Amino acid sequence: MTIHANSANEQVNWEHFLARRTQKMKGSVIRELLKLTQQPDVISFGGGMPAPELFPVREIEEACNFLLRESPKSVLQYSTTEGHRPLREYLVDTMTKYSIQCSADNILITTGSQQALDLIGKIFIDTGTYVLTERPTYLGAIQSWRAYEAEFVTVPIDDQGMQVELLEDTLKETPIRFIYVLPNFHNPAGTTLPEERRRLLAEIARQHDLIIVEDDPYGALRYSGEDVIPIAALAPERTLYLGTFSKTLTPGLRIGWIVAPSEIIHRLVQAKQGSDLHTSTFDQMVANDVAQRGILKAHVRMLRKVYGERRDLMLDALTEFWPEGSSWTTPQGGLFLWARVPSPIDTVALFPKAIEKRVAFVPGVNFFPYEDGGYDAMRLNFSNAQPEMIVEGIRRLGLTLKEELAHK
Repeated sequence: MTIHANSANEQVNWEHFLARRTQKMKGSVIRELLKLTQQPDVISFGGGMPAPELFPVREIEEACNFLLRESPKSVLQYSTTEGHRPLREYLVDTMTKYSIQCSADNILITTGSQQALDLIGKIFIDTGTYVLTERPTYLGAIQSWRAYEAEFVTVPIDDQGMQVELLEDTLKETPIRFIYVLPNFHNPAGTTLPEERRRLLAEIARQHDLIIVEDDPYGALRYSGEDVIPIAALAPERTLYLGTFSKTLTPGLRIGWIVAPSEIIHRLVQAKQGSDLHTSTFDQMVANDVAQRGILKAHVRMLRKVYGERRDLMLDALTEFWPEGSSWTTPQGGLFLWARVPSPIDTVALFPKAIEKRVAFVPGVNFFPYEDGGYDAMRLNFSNAQPEMIVEGIRRLGLTLKEELAHK
């Protein structure tokens, strides 16, 4: 089609053509914040990014060269929607170590765990469907399911995660379709749900005939304490378990997975076929090669050491530089901690002042579906910044807080 010069002046009202659900779509605050990380003088605690200097570049290069030499016709070809079977079989062994009993037929490989959230929304959410989440909860889940016109019902968290004992009253008032929970090293709060709460959650789901979406992107990254049994091991018949290599291998490969009952996997496969046919064959086979050679396990052990040290460094810096009245969680693993600032500071108003000092964070309000909380909080990522930058960034934030308090 040729566009003539005089047509350039025509104004098209594109909003008139858009689907109604686009009115509820919002851009990702995190994606916008990542643009700041491109500025070399900004210390960013905003993204959920792993440390790039720790990526297993040589091992991935070796895997690429090997696969292109030995299996070019397979690695460059279409694949099944369910995913590369050797990779799914590797994940079966991995899940067994966490007490999750499944077969390769219970696993669907997704293009990152974010796609898993989208597929779940596609098959479970109708307009007006109620989804129960923690308050606060993962921003990406809010963004994904809002596009399917979900309504959110929330249960508050404390230092041990979702206050599961409050669920009964909530379920009496609202017809919930499913419960979404991040039990290990919660994003954004960094909390870990104890076993007794997990067992209670599984029992409540059975009593009320609900399903549970258990999102576990950080479970392998534990720095202190003992592993806690997954909810998927306590209620396998009604739990969808989500995992990813984005935090343990590299996010650029975009490999995630869903473990679910076979009848649900069938529905998810149908939904995925309409999205992208299948996750990249090349990426799957590279991830499988790295994993099968034992490189991934060694890499995770190294990440635990390095990230654990960075967590401790951030906690020490918060104690040293932040004003009285501040508080924060002490995560047992993962990539984040949740910090509360002294009253009456508003972290949304604080953000541009922090940027002036060349340091970034995510205001807590972004993790509340209806923006009805979190104005006194922020999420801080400790995995991405170099140690000296962690100390300096927390010092700058502490200075910004103290200056703000002096003007209140």
